[in-house]
Amino acid sequence: MRIGDKLKYLRNSNDLSQSELAKKLNISRSSIGMFESNARIPTTDTLIRYAHFFGVSLDDLLGITLQNTESNSTKYKVPVFYAVACGNPFVADEDIIDWEEINPKLKSQGEHFGVKLRGDSMLPDFKDGDVVIVRKQSDVDSGDIAIVRVNGDEATMKIVEKSPEGITLIATNPSVFLPKFYTNNQIETTPVSIIGKVIEQRRKF
Repeated sequence: MRIGDKLKYLRNSNDLSQSELAKKLNISRSSIGMFESNARIPTTDTLIRYAHFFGVSLDDLLGITLQNTESNSTKYKVPVFYAVACGNPFVADEDIIDWEEINPKLKSQGEHFGVKLRGDSMLPDFKDGDVVIVRKQSDVDSGDIAIVRVNGDEATMKIVEKSPEGITLIATNPSVFLPKFYTNNQIETTPVSIIGKVIEQRRKF
């Protein structure tokens, strides 16, 4: 099954029209139509939006499966760190609590780690107890979901919106966490630093 067929299946399985899904993913209806007809291949960021919304992994969408072998050389396991708050930032516990196996191809793209979430400021896409896979990097594009360190030793997961004046950390559940703007000066003095970009979500049942 091609990617477009999978995207169409997910939409139909959730009783959504192309227009309804377009509004939820903040992309155009015509783009969704082209994706589903396999006339255009979605970007990685778009596939991440699909994966987050439908609660599936990028591996599921791309049809990638890890080789079933006893050799650890074909596997790539990354550490999972204790819960990051999805509400007000908290002091991060650096102890490793688990390990997650991810696509070995990601190894060439940089260092990765997992983070277990807590709080409800990123509902409905992210729930308390979800694990996200993060690619370590000191910068992200505007609109990306990132793990951000605030005050030097506090960490939180938010959407990062950039502007010439600074950055805004945005939750998907504004009733719990209002957008927080930091000026360029505050970014340096608080400080505020990006730890990594969220690239995958995993939900434990």
